[in-house]
Amino acid sequence: MPARKRPAAAVLATTTTKESATSRKKSRRSTDEYDEVTRLGEGGFGVVLKARHRATGKTVAIKYLTSPDDNTEEEPDEAELRHEARLLAACNGNPHLVGFEGLARDTTSGNLRLVMEYVAAPSLHAFMRKDRRHGSPLPEPTVRAIMRKLLTGAKLMHARHVVHRDIKPANILVGRDGHLVKICDLGIGVSMSDPPPYTQVGTMPYKAPEILLRKPDYDALVDCWSLGCVMAEMLAGKTLFEDDGREDHMDDADHVAQLWGIFRVLGMPDDRTWPEFKSLPLTGKVMEFKSSLPPTHKMLPEGQEHSRLRDIFPGEKLSEQGFQVLLGLLTYNPDKRLTAAKALKLPWFAAHPPSAKAVKVEALPLPRNKIV
Repeated sequence: MPARKRPAAAVLATTTTKESATSRKKSRRSTDEYDEVTRLGEGGFGVVLKARHRATGKTVAIKYLTSPDDNTEEEPDEAELRHEARLLAACNGNPHLVGFEGLARDTTSGNLRLVMEYVAAPSLHAFMRKDRRHGSPLPEPTVRAIMRKLLTGAKLMHARHVVHRDIKPANILVGRDGHLVKICDLGIGVSMSDPPPYTQVGTMPYKAPEILLRKPDYDALVDCWSLGCVMAEMLAGKTLFEDDGREDHMDDADHVAQLWGIFRVLGMPDDRTWPEFKSLPLTGKVMEFKSSLPPTHKMLPEGQEHSRLRDIFPGEKLSEQGFQVLLGLLTYNPDKRLTAAKALKLPWFAAHPPSAKAVKVEALPLPRNKIV
């Protein structure tokens, strides 16, 4: 998807009568058709269960939302699940994104459930934090193999005008052999067919600078920044742009502090490296913060050519070809940032082609879109 170019509103448009009828039929599934196996996870998003379809024996993952406050009788907003279902349906056929199976009604509560592909694999976060020694980096060939699949998944997702907005290790499933890689949880994704302004959502250490600066009309390049953060984390064994660990990051001060952490690694944007920087909504507060710092903290290099990124990832840790991918993804200016499609064409990947089996899978065309 070209940088900064808004796509035509084509993907999540009105469906034909036949497609709508099919979607309504899929929505009439009942949770009685499934037997719960175990609980896979829960959080602010809701709960995800592992279940088995009684008639076919197929194992699936079922997501349902919980009430915002357990002390109230307020019901979860079904629109959230329908929104995620539409995005997943728009991306059906993407081999590196968790598949969409349909919607189902809980016969007891009457609430809606989202039925998805079950992937028997841990998250990348769990793999790096639990399955390996804490803080142990992944070797470059392993990082390259995973990044190839992540970028392919993002490329196909962006081709359908869907932006994830929360790509991070916890939302990436990785099989132990490294051959299976899938992006999951499109709960806060957005269709670029919907007009801006877009909200500043995401997880702080993986938010793109334009989101942190409250740019209202960002695009799919925010996912590419997040993928650069994931790549750096795999190589370093730790998060590149740490935050303070708080759950809620809504204040401007939080965003400014996070931006300052990025500046200390990549240098301060200037008129040449990112002409739009000074006109973004939060830039004024960034500059106020800079002027309030003591002299010992004001010395920041101007422009990304003075970044410390290569110092953090020297040649013995990351080859020059690999560094060009990392640097291209972690570029301030979205107009100059690598798209997923362009990143896949760089020598780091071209010089190490995937196996014939992987090529065949990644070349599969996306099927006709189904809207729920």
